[in-house]
Amino acid sequence: MILSALATSVGLNLALTVLLAAAYTLLRRRPAYVEVYAPRRPYAPLESWLPAAWRRSEEDIHAAAGLDGVVFVRIFVFSIRVFAAAAVLGVGVLLPVNFLGDQLQEIDFSDLPNKSIDHFSVSNVQDGSNMLWLHFSAVYIITGITCYLLYHEYKYISCKRLEYFMTSKPLPQHFTVLVRAIPVSDGASVGDAVDKFFREYHPSTYLSHTIVHQTGKLRRLLNDAENICAKLTNLKYVQRSSGDAPRKFLGLFGRRDLLGKYQKRLEDVEENVRLEQSDATRRQEIPAAFVSFRSRYGAANAIYIRQSDNPTEWQTEHAPDPDDVYWPFFSTSFMERWIAKFVVFVASLLLILVFLLVVAFVQGLTYLEQVEQWLPFLRNILEIAVVSQLVTGYLPSVILHFLSSYVPQIMKLFSTMQGFISVSGIERSACNKMLRFTIWTVFFANVLTGSALSQWKIFLDPKEIPSKLAVVVPAQASFFIAYVVTSWTSITSELTQTAALFFHLWGKCAKCCKRDDSKAPSMPYHSEIPRILLFGLIGVTYFIVAPLILPFVLVYFCLGYFIFRNQLFNVYAPKYDTGGKFWPVVHNTTIFSLVVMHIISVGVFGIKKLPLASSLLLPLPVLTLLFNGFCWNRFLPIFEAYSTESLIKKDREEQSKPDMPEFFSNLVTAYRDPALKPMQHASNSDERTAPLLGSV
Repeated sequence: MILSALATSVGLNLALTVLLAAAYTLLRRRPAYVEVYAPRRPYAPLESWLPAAWRRSEEDIHAAAGLDGVVFVRIFVFSIRVFAAAAVLGVGVLLPVNFLGDQLQEIDFSDLPNKSIDHFSVSNVQDGSNMLWLHFSAVYIITGITCYLLYHEYKYISCKRLEYFMTSKPLPQHFTVLVRAIPVSDGASVGDAVDKFFREYHPSTYLSHTIVHQTGKLRRLLNDAENICAKLTNLKYVQRSSGDAPRKFLGLFGRRDLLGKYQKRLEDVEENVRLEQSDATRRQEIPAAFVSFRSRYGAANAIYIRQSDNPTEWQTEHAPDPDDVYWPFFSTSFMERWIAKFVVFVASLLLILVFLLVVAFVQGLTYLEQVEQWLPFLRNILEIAVVSQLVTGYLPSVILHFLSSYVPQIMKLFSTMQGFISVSGIERSACNKMLRFTIWTVFFANVLTGSALSQWKIFLDPKEIPSKLAVVVPAQASFFIAYVVTSWTSITSELTQTAALFFHLWGKCAKCCKRDDSKAPSMPYHSEIPRILLFGLIGVTYFIVAPLILPFVLVYFCLGYFIFRNQLFNVYAPKYDTGGKFWPVVHNTTIFSLVVMHIISVGVFGIKKLPLASSLLLPLPVLTLLFNGFCWNRFLPIFEAYSTESLIKKDREEQSKPDMPEFFSNLVTAYRDPALKPMQHASNSDERTAPLLGSV
């Protein structure tokens, strides 16, 4: 890519970014769009969103979005600090050194717009030049800065997690354990077995239990009832909006007939639901139960001490928040879950293979000769300078962004099929899947595909990996610079909520399809965190190779910082709070990015005929991994379990509180399946079905 093509891409994306931000500023002030842009605060006074996002404190974020929201914003804070330092080193020191080199071509400032951006990369520095020692020093400096900031953030968030626990009110999940593989003797029920076991072995701390029932058929009936209620509500909304008497088609069918039809169907479904609830309560027990204790320490003992001599029986694990439980999981058998895991594994491989073909096509678009070979009838059009710049510098990254946007939902579906017991567990699993997918298909596939799939064979010879990566990574610098620049538009579109706005407008136009926009959506951590970490990986790995990318990465993180602080307050409502458990993923990915940078740097100095620098870099990845091991042992246990000290201290503080008896009374029924709760007859109501059916 030449510099003028990059400038075209930057100018176009900057214009789109400003346009989207301006559109958001105008639309959010229209009362008709409050449900889209401020579902959490529809009646709050309007103020300029950018200064408001800047003024809000971390305590405000914690109150609005929980500790997960704090961790999410801290990812941007950490990234801005790292890449601010990297930009100073890269743009202030390395970029001039690279450009003033003459390895590729003599400098001609009069023809600067037509220069390839490779002239700003380390490839332009003369082999064996002493100026390469600046690059060597920069690797050590940025590694030290990043590790220091990682330690600071890990320590800070660990303290926040402990503070979050010690200052929190009593929560059901802290006193409850999920028990599975419950052995049941002939003639006894699961409830009898649970009660007998825990009264015998946990007599002083055992409080109560709630048996899990098979409710798959019941949930299908509830979904039918919900759909019918939605149709009823839409019909009544249309009738009220039209303001005239119901009209009939050919004198035979009208809205009143449809209302009566749907009301009758709803009554029939409600009767079936009541019968199925009675049947499920009496017979359809699953060998699993939520067991509650009188203290947090008692629940922790039940989790971390094996309950039976047979490890396959009385298996215990943390219980999620009652509102976080994913109840359909319990309706699947062990064999169904095992088959689902195998299907997910195969489907994930197929998805990666399909995406590799997409990446190969996208990479082909970055080469004008290849595009002309594929589409010879467009050769005359592609000879126009602006068109060729858009096709090679803008179109590939747009296609990759667009197709990648559909992957998070697929990964969430895969995680749902695997049988996690909580929505947070599903999204954390989807986050890990999405992160692996993103790193291998968006980053490494683009790096190694280039113009030849045969580059994948470099992994067959580990000794050649540094030198090979040192060749293929700089070759794709132009693509990733364009990809980062295109991301400005992508992240700014988060403000305009394009999909939500479209459905809102569609609901306004097609009144029979009116949607409930008043309910605030939850923050899609499983898609946003991997995307953020991908740009961190790109920025770190290209720090030495192509420092021109650093300002664009820094702009991306600055945009994300302001945009998501605004969205966490106005748009997204927390569905769960893991207590900051997403941060270890961020830490490990950053360590991985540093090690990849070290491997590439070793190869670069080897190719540049500076073997001493390559040798002196070899201890750096080892030291980085040792640092990671230290953080693993120092901080990770805090994210896995609370200590005896914290648990007993918290229990003692609350022993004498007057509201604890009421809490324990509510705890007895906290984990009752919402599908088994009585339905309220609402066929004659104009209200939505969420309060009707409970949290299904």
